[in-house]
Amino acid sequence: MATPLSADRLLKALRDEGLRVVEHRSWRTHNRNHKGPWGPVNGVMIHHTVTSGTQSSVELCYNGHSSLPGPLCHGVIAKDGTVYLVGNGRANHAGLGDDDVLRAVVNETALPADNEANTDGNRHFYGFECVNLGDGKDPWPAAQLEAIEKASAAICRAHGWSQRSVIGHKEWQPGKVDPRGFTMDAMRDRIGQRLGGNPDGPPAPPPPPRYEPFPGAAFFQVGRRSAIVTAMGRRLVAEGCGRYEVGPGPAWSEADRKSYAAWQRKLGYSGGDADGIPGKTSWDRLKVPNV
Repeated sequence: MATPLSADRLLKALRDEGLRVVEHRSWRTHNRNHKGPWGPVNGVMIHHTVTSGTQSSVELCYNGHSSLPGPLCHGVIAKDGTVYLVGNGRANHAGLGDDDVLRAVVNETALPADNEANTDGNRHFYGFECVNLGDGKDPWPAAQLEAIEKASAAICRAHGWSQRSVIGHKEWQPGKVDPRGFTMDAMRDRIGQRLGGNPDGPPAPPPPPRYEPFPGAAFFQVGRRSAIVTAMGRRLVAEGCGRYEVGPGPAWSEADRKSYAAWQRKLGYSGGDADGIPGKTSWDRLKVPNV
């Protein structure tokens, strides 16, 4: 039994365990606290999303749907192991479950069969939705399983709990099957082993992005073919300045010039300063990825 972690403490615990964490939208204040109490907290519950695709799954868990408003969990664990935080506080993930199971989690003893739905789990459990179709065929990549292990261990470590405080939705609410594709006993063994050691520490920051240096205005002339031209065109499209019927491609063309002129105008240039031939200042602001 414990007081819920603050947003800052939750974020730090996850990152200190070595996880890549993305803060999604207004997750720090996104909750269902107006519908009931949040805490005391007693454990961590693991689910699968029955969806595919990271971004769509994250948005679903943040927003919820007409019959079940979001957040639908506290964090979404993607197949690449990234954790997307979508809620902080009471979340619609656990529903009603078995009071005997809750007592076993509190006492960290063997779990009984879940044969009742008489206790509010949204009050007592952190929830992680893991991106998986839940059909028994969709794979669980090693990076995702490791992230489930780390996220669970991070919260247990922060509260002084053992792996016995981590359960699956199927162990809480009668009729549920998630998570499907690995056993919770095996996952608890992994969490227990992790808790026996020190946390990995925050992951190394990603290297800074590298951009193409300005190649000079003379580079942009009819007949020039280069991957740089293609990369430039894609950035212009991303900025809403693409004027291509086909492409962009590697050959400098009139469509490239018109697209770049649109970019120059977007930056506030006009007249001869928006002639569609790149200059260093506008090029540096476009941030063309290194090729």
